[in-house]
Amino acid sequence: MEARNFIEEFINADLESGKISTTQTRFPPEPNGYLHIGHAKSLCINFGIKEKYQGLCNLRFDDTNPVKEDIEYVDAIKEDIKWLGFDWDRETYASDFFEDLYNMAIVLIKKGLAFVCDYTADEIRATRGNLVEGGKDSPSKTRSIEENLDLFARMRAGEFPDGSKTLRAKIDMSSPNMNMRDPVIYRILRATHHRTGDTWCIYPMYDFTHPLCDAIESITHSICTLEFEDHRPAYDWFVHNCDVNFVPHQYEFARLNITKCIMSKRYLKKLVDDKVVEGWDDPRMPTICGLRRRGYTPHSLRDFCERIGVAKSNSELDIRNLEACVREDLNANAIRVMAVLNPLKVTLTNYNENSETLTVANHPGNPDMGDHEVTFTKDLFIDKDDFSLTPPPKYRRLIKGGFVRLKGAYIIQCNDVVLDEKGEVCELLCEYLPETKSGSGHTADPQFKKVGTIQFVDANNAYEFTAREYEYLLNDEEFAGQDFSERINTDSMHEYKAVGEAYLKDAQFGSRFQFMRMGYFIKDEKSDTFGEIVSLKDSFKL
Repeated sequence: MEARNFIEEFINADLESGKISTTQTRFPPEPNGYLHIGHAKSLCINFGIKEKYQGLCNLRFDDTNPVKEDIEYVDAIKEDIKWLGFDWDRETYASDFFEDLYNMAIVLIKKGLAFVCDYTADEIRATRGNLVEGGKDSPSKTRSIEENLDLFARMRAGEFPDGSKTLRAKIDMSSPNMNMRDPVIYRILRATHHRTGDTWCIYPMYDFTHPLCDAIESITHSICTLEFEDHRPAYDWFVHNCDVNFVPHQYEFARLNITKCIMSKRYLKKLVDDKVVEGWDDPRMPTICGLRRRGYTPHSLRDFCERIGVAKSNSELDIRNLEACVREDLNANAIRVMAVLNPLKVTLTNYNENSETLTVANHPGNPDMGDHEVTFTKDLFIDKDDFSLTPPPKYRRLIKGGFVRLKGAYIIQCNDVVLDEKGEVCELLCEYLPETKSGSGHTADPQFKKVGTIQFVDANNAYEFTAREYEYLLNDEEFAGQDFSERINTDSMHEYKAVGEAYLKDAQFGSRFQFMRMGYFIKDEKSDTFGEIVSLKDSFKL
């Protein structure tokens, strides 16, 4: 098959050479938080390989740190993956292989390639060296194989306090790669595990667990982000020294960085814990569940990941790339309705009918989506932003003495303005032009050809609701380089007492609409509001 990226080039070569007969990938999240948009890229790569090559893809939870992990995160991760339209062949856990990993550690000890170290975590850190100077061997490194086997068994039996001993690989403390300087592969940690309970009091480390789980599961292409490139020598070392039956290989791609987006579970968790946001699924969060609640579609996220491709070097994408994908999807599929965030009363002084019913298309470009009815009376609402007492040049909305067309209805002229006690406009007294009804076939006076068009809501049949508009959680690029906490936008959500046409009354939770001339909104079940998904248009192009 034609390769779309460098990973698929490796896959094609492996298939053509007969090295593999089918692909086997995995998505290995740690269940210590919710997935974010960066994980969506990894999901699309791993499950995309499965779909393209008709291979296999496992969901494997890297659950080796019981202090931070929880079944809540496991369930949320599975929900997110299924929502994106993916399904895994096997659901596995690193904890499924704890006994296997323990036995592989014994293999290393018997080969003289691992030792029990008495150093504390601080002492290991202090003797590890730096990028200029090599580290120093632990005095424990000279222990005999028999003594190491005994001590490791006693570590498992719970004879030693937490943090008092570790099992370390015996590699090279002078290696220029810090990950090869006798890395810790087991530590003592008494904590209840969400699956194994209190069965274990020692837990394997990531650099040891990850490659060996790949080997156990026969993963043909272990795909991870570039920050693990320096870990690959350790990955290969463990695979080649633990007597595994299958030898996997690790491939690294550039992680996804997006402007104005927080791409760290640690920082996202801090926002949740500090109650800066409503939760992991807050519509301002870049988590997959947050984007889902915001109104993003599975198609838009997968389309975004497809468009940005798979690169070998890190870069930062403009967030408008992501917004353009959901805007394109919603533009094709969202029903059009009229709503007003900042209502301004309009009274048609010459409208003598009780009311009339207008028929408007649900989507102007797709007749198959049908239509719905909108009522029209002498009492209307327009948006305050669509009227100005002191209009700027080329203003095409309503002014005193000026004309504007109401979408799908009539042209009106503003004759007078009512001010409240603060001197602010609170009502417009207007006349409508009966001969200018939309769709009537009447040729309007040439003076009306350049009249602007605005949305309206019938005040007598208005649906009142709360609308939310969102800004980015991170402030502009000018704050880049500052501490994370100093970049948080504390005014990132705005609520409005809005009105909309009666059609919105029966909207189901999760329904998406285009509010004409405003943007795309979704009916949010948790807050019972209509929340903004994305603005109506942007000058940015992919």
